[in-house]
Amino acid sequence: MSKNLVCFALCATLFALSFPAQAQQAKKAPRIGWLTGGTFSATADRVEAFRQGLRELGYMEGKNIVIEWRGADGNRDRQRVLASELVRLKVDVIVTAGAGGTRAAKEATTTIPIVMTQDDDPVGTGHVASLARPGGNITGLASLSPELSGKRLDLLKEIVPKLSRVAVFATSASTDYAQTLKEIELAAGAFGVKLQHLDILGPKDIETAFRAANMERADAGLMQVSGPIVNIHRKQLIEFAIKTRLPVIYNLRSHAEAGGLMSYGIYLPDLDRRAATYVDKILKGAKPADLPVEQPTKFEFVINLKTAKQIGLTLPQTVLYRADKVIK
Repeated sequence: MSKNLVCFALCATLFALSFPAQAQQAKKAPRIGWLTGGTFSATADRVEAFRQGLRELGYMEGKNIVIEWRGADGNRDRQRVLASELVRLKVDVIVTAGAGGTRAAKEATTTIPIVMTQDDDPVGTGHVASLARPGGNITGLASLSPELSGKRLDLLKEIVPKLSRVAVFATSASTDYAQTLKEIELAAGAFGVKLQHLDILGPKDIETAFRAANMERADAGLMQVSGPIVNIHRKQLIEFAIKTRLPVIYNLRSHAEAGGLMSYGIYLPDLDRRAATYVDKILKGAKPADLPVEQPTKFEFVINLKTAKQIGLTLPQTVLYRADKVIK
C-alpha cells in the first residue's frame, strides 16, 4: 500500500509539473512580424507562398510559430507605426514585403533581424552594405534585375512595330524610383524610343497620367508604379489602359491576370517562399549580416488575349509562343 501511495504521489507530481513545462514551451514559440504597405487581399498569393515556405521547413502557424500580420493599407506613415508596434511586441524577426516596409522597420530597430522579400535596389537605398555582405540587421531577397526594362521594351516593340514613344508610369516617392528610371532610359536609348515620364503618387493621378499619355500620342506604356498604390488601385490602372486603348506591359503576373494586356517580370511569390529560409536560419542562430542577399531566379511572361481583343490589338504568334501563360 505504501509503495502504491509513493508511486501515486510521484506520478501526480510529475503530471502537475508538466503543465508549467508545456506553458513554458508554448511561450518559446518564435514570433515573426510580417509587414506590408498594401492590403492582404492584394498580396494573398505572396502571403500563402511565405506560409508554404515555412511549412516546408517544419513550421506550422499557431503550433510552433506565431506570425503577427500587419498591413498599412496603402498608408506610408502607418507603416512606421506598424513597424514600431512589431518592435514593441519583441518579435524575433520582421519580414517586409517591400522596400517601404524595410525602410520603416530599419527606422524602428537596429537589433531585431529584418528579412526583405523584395527590394529593387537594397544597396542603393542603404538597406544593406552589399549583396554579398549585408552588414547590420537586414538581409533577404533583392528584386534587382536591370535587364528586365530592356526585355519589356523589346516585347512592346514586337507587338507595336512602329514603336517610337513610350509612356512610363512610375511613382517618384518609391525608394527605387531613380534606379528604375535610369535602367529604362538606358534600354530606351538602345531601342531608339522616346520616353514620357508620368508620375503617379495617388489615385487622383491615374486618370491625369493616362490623359497626358494620350495627348502626347504614346504608342505604348510601361507600368512601373510601385508600392501600395499599385496593389490597391491595380484595377483602376488597368481600366484606364483599356479605356485609352494603350498597349501596356506590367511587371507583375497578377496585373495580367487582373486584366492587364501582358506582364513580364519576377515571380514574387517565389521570393516570399524563399524568405522563409532566411527566417529559419536566423531562428537557428545565424546573423543577418552574414547571410548574403539573394536575387531572383524565376521570371514569367503572361499575356491576356481577352484584353488584346478589347483594345483591338493582334499579337504575333511569335510573341504568343514565348508566353508562359496565355489568358483566353
